[in-house]
Amino acid sequence: MAAMMLVGALCTKAVTPTMRLADTRPRVILSTAIPAKFGDWQEDTTQVAAVINPTTLAELNKIYAETLSRTYVNQQGERIMLSIAYGTNQRDDLSVHFPEGCYGGQGFAVGETTQIALPTKAGAISASRMVATLNSRIEPITYWVVVGDKAVPTLWAVKKAKLAYAVRGLIPDATLMRVSSIGGDTEEGYRLQQAFVDQLLQAMPANLRQHFAGTSL
Repeated sequence: MAAMMLVGALCTKAVTPTMRLADTRPRVILSTAIPAKFGDWQEDTTQVAAVINPTTLAELNKIYAETLSRTYVNQQGERIMLSIAYGTNQRDDLSVHFPEGCYGGQGFAVGETTQIALPTKAGAISASRMVATLNSRIEPITYWVVVGDKAVPTLWAVKKAKLAYAVRGLIPDATLMRVSSIGGDTEEGYRLQQAFVDQLLQAMPANLRQHFAGTSL
């Protein structure tokens, strides 16, 4: 029994990461990395798109190095809310929060989450979709999480990605990308969100496109 405990302790130590992946790369500054105007979209500074999260500000600051929330409007007056949260240290106690829990914590009714391959010029992104409802507000949402270099659609996939980095001695960073719109026509909302994401990624240099899309292109 003692020998088995010792082996277990040694295995745990062997996969304990010691270096942050973010420290080996140029720093990501969301406010400058994400353009305020691109394609058919520009930031609507009259609107506020707050990151919906039931945790306190202190807890948010502990989990994420940076957050960014913006509302964009196109020439047709259609609006998209963009929320990004970037964490440099994805240990188990500081793991990125998925939108299902965040919206539910704010009193929204959260529908079923479905996984999709979101088509973009940067490649197909492993993303998820859901609809959150609060009174008359219907909000279709598209989101994905990039752990290190790869987009993953579920919490289980996040854990597997973190373990893959851990065996290499690395603590990965993670970026939560979330786009949403308000309206009862969810399919039209998703179509608009896909177009928005595609134009956003096209407006970025290749290194940032990889960071935020988590694709191989």
